[in-house]
Amino acid sequence: MKLGLDDVVAAETILSHVDGEAGRLIIRGHDLEALAGRVPYEEAVAMLWDGLVPSSGSDLRALIGAARVRAFARFAPMASHLSGLTPVEGMRLLLASLPDTEKDHAALAVGAAAVAAAMAVRGARGFSPVAPDPSAGHAADLLRMLRDAPADEGEAAALDTYLVTVIDHGLNASTFTARIVASTEAGLLSSVVAGLCALKGPLHGGAPGPVLDMLDAIGGADKAEAWLDDAIGRGERLMGFGHRVYRVRDPRADVLKAAAARLKGRNNRVAFAEEVEWAALKALAKHKPGRRLDTNVEFYTALLLEALGIPREGFTPLFAAGRTAGWAAHAIEQERTGRIIRPQSRYVGPWPAEAA
Repeated sequence: MKLGLDDVVAAETILSHVDGEAGRLIIRGHDLEALAGRVPYEEAVAMLWDGLVPSSGSDLRALIGAARVRAFARFAPMASHLSGLTPVEGMRLLLASLPDTEKDHAALAVGAAAVAAAMAVRGARGFSPVAPDPSAGHAADLLRMLRDAPADEGEAAALDTYLVTVIDHGLNASTFTARIVASTEAGLLSSVVAGLCALKGPLHGGAPGPVLDMLDAIGGADKAEAWLDDAIGRGERLMGFGHRVYRVRDPRADVLKAAAARLKGRNNRVAFAEEVEWAALKALAKHKPGRRLDTNVEFYTALLLEALGIPREGFTPLFAAGRTAGWAAHAIEQERTGRIIRPQSRYVGPWPAEAA
């Protein structure tokens, strides 16, 4: 029996493939490196949805832009209810208000996820929501709704790269959850909300924030080596290094490192983070010889989103905004099988006493 369903094949998919041994992520027949930083998010979504969502062959940028407007009209009256909620909880509240009977539900899910993420992050800080601009690109508009200020071309490109990087990643916990709910025919939007609920847990969606906590604690590049040696010596885990699936370097880390590097020189910590990464890899090799612990996606996710002015509590909602297209695609793919997901369990409790 595989506890945690490790190595158990629970679905067949045309959407993505994760090769942890080779450090490779394939999205609909393309290596991630051929997509992220090269195509806008809307184009990546259209490719992911090809053959699954009828509207994916149309002008998806316009369709998603219109979906952001529809979502904002529904969410705006609920803005006062976001106070006191974490951004993920606020995003969950907003998305849960969408009925599964909405038309163009996949495009609506993606547009609504961006609006909900921005509104929930702002609402948690006591700020009023910012209405979307349907004519803007999805990444640029998401940044504008978050910050209430236009994003420049470099910032929009960096967030576009991030959204494409996280669009899908095999049968992870949130995607599997979305597929389970979809298998009951609950509906696509319910499946997306379920995926978000699974992502809320710190073992799945909460790692990037602690990367910045680690950088805060180190303080400066000249202190990195000693701080990291001491942390490893105490048995602490270095945030942003190692991955449950990848046995070599996470390919998403290189894509995001390149995107973050293009923001270097602005008011951010990218150069400092590069020094910490070098020192961390050196320390891990010294303290854990024979064990490959490379930089993972969380390390440069944290740096990229911080450089874009996203508060730490907004990292998980931003991840969800990018991953919603993948959740939607998996939900539709699962619905088409017409079969409910129903694994077995092994009973290890007490048995009734035998009759005398």
